[in-house]
Amino acid sequence: MRQSQTLIPTLKETPADAEIKSHQLLVRAGFIRQTASGVYSFLPMGNKVLKNVEKIVREEMEKAGAVEMLMPALQLSDLWKETGRWYTMGPELMRLNDRHEREFALGATHEEVVTSLIGDEVKSYKKLPLYVYQIQTKFRDEKRPRFGLLRGREFIMKDAYTFHTDQESLDEAYQKMYQAYSNIFTRCGLNFRAVIADSGAMGGKDTHEFMVLSEIGEDTIAYSDTSDFAANIEMAPVHVTYEQSDEAALDLEMVDTPGYKTMVEVSEFLGLPLEQGIKSLLFKVDERFVLVLSRGDHEINDIKLKNALAATNVELASEHETKQLLNTEVGSVGPIDVPEDIEVIADHAVSVIRNGYCGANKNDKHYRNVNPDRDFKVSSYQDLRFIQEGDPSPDGQGKIKFAKGIEVGHIFKLGQFYAEKLGAQYLNEQGKQATMTMGCYGIGVSRTLAAIVEQYHDDNGIKWPKEITPYHVHLIAVNPKNQEQQVLAEKIYEQLQENNISVLFDDRKERPGVKFADSDLIGLPVRITVGKKAAEGYVECKLRENGEQEDLHVSELIDKINSLLK
Repeated sequence: MRQSQTLIPTLKETPADAEIKSHQLLVRAGFIRQTASGVYSFLPMGNKVLKNVEKIVREEMEKAGAVEMLMPALQLSDLWKETGRWYTMGPELMRLNDRHEREFALGATHEEVVTSLIGDEVKSYKKLPLYVYQIQTKFRDEKRPRFGLLRGREFIMKDAYTFHTDQESLDEAYQKMYQAYSNIFTRCGLNFRAVIADSGAMGGKDTHEFMVLSEIGEDTIAYSDTSDFAANIEMAPVHVTYEQSDEAALDLEMVDTPGYKTMVEVSEFLGLPLEQGIKSLLFKVDERFVLVLSRGDHEINDIKLKNALAATNVELASEHETKQLLNTEVGSVGPIDVPEDIEVIADHAVSVIRNGYCGANKNDKHYRNVNPDRDFKVSSYQDLRFIQEGDPSPDGQGKIKFAKGIEVGHIFKLGQFYAEKLGAQYLNEQGKQATMTMGCYGIGVSRTLAAIVEQYHDDNGIKWPKEITPYHVHLIAVNPKNQEQQVLAEKIYEQLQENNISVLFDDRKERPGVKFADSDLIGLPVRITVGKKAAEGYVECKLRENGEQEDLHVSELIDKINSLLK
């Protein structure tokens, strides 16, 4: 492609609203343009990269046995109401009415549509298992779109769905998709981790997120420093053996703590370590209230709490609710003399606290010399806290470290939730009706593009991996007015095309400095510069990845480029 004939509007200045490198560089290099908050147009170069990611996705999906289809983005509300997600998805689900006042959603995901479709079309066990997928635009009304393609209101996604007769078949599909996703992100050149995750609003269990390691990631990954264990911090189990002190239990004592509310403040005031404190938080769990206890230096993990109590919604009780139920302010809540209708549960670490301290359910007062079981009752001890750096890895190998990650893929074992709600049934081998078992698997295609740039760039621009790059070679004629340079550049351009090497030919009438700056910004793997040695048949070959360069005779060029691109 001749650069003079395509649209690559590069910018010298960084856009004011671009906070992260991928957003800055994709805009400056002319790959994307914002058309509304969280909504982007993909210009020719950006579109080519998207298609390259999609090509890898399609190849690996087909290897896994999935067939491509395309479903509508406009979805009737009826299906969403049958599963209940019309009411639980919240304001992020984009909703609209047609001229007949029928309610629709713009698809954020397609579980409802695909389950209804397959349930109508597949009636026999002989057609199962079935793997289908699509690559399509999705919509989500983000409250605060940010980070360019990483958190938008319109984005490109690959979503796949599998349908099965039993759990064993689903488990097999899950492993195939796990491997396919690992292949996809490896081929995209990404440094990533597959981490244990929470299924959230999707439902189901057994789920992994594929996280690209990046300092700007919005998720925290807990991983072992010596094994391949990795989990989203929300899901990482804590396997710590807490030792009971042999210290004698002292008499319970109420003390004044005027104006001291937080665990740190109370710890310093009492001159006792945080580890000896009992943090008490009142949660609203569905329609009931539960008092949750943790050690003073630990944080309650609301995802673990939700899963432990098999709840749908978990949130902290409001200040008003806390005062109404416990007759105290939030900073003085404790587990002693709690009303009987409020269940008390605790993290395992609380069970071994000896002569600790906690709120007294009286403003500006705390108890010290508190001992669990003697001074208050706990209905159950469970793993309820966030894992911390330095904790033992749950797999027994090494210690936990933290890293930031960008989620680019997520796979779920959905089970029968959607199939039961939408009546996706089939006739089994005995001729009886049975409910399908499902899995679903998503990749953020446009998000992957941004994640690649986050890992592949320098101060001058993007450095595209070979399988993703829009073109493999950037051919530059330093001075198009020079006859020898122009003739040689045209000859090389033809040779590259004849050898199926994709090339962007900068034939613009621009100053050399502008061409070289744009070339670094755009970031194609190989740059061929036709300059002063054109008369002798020599050109400069430079690698964008590491800056290595050498002069080559035109007769050596094709073999050299093929070698570099392998």
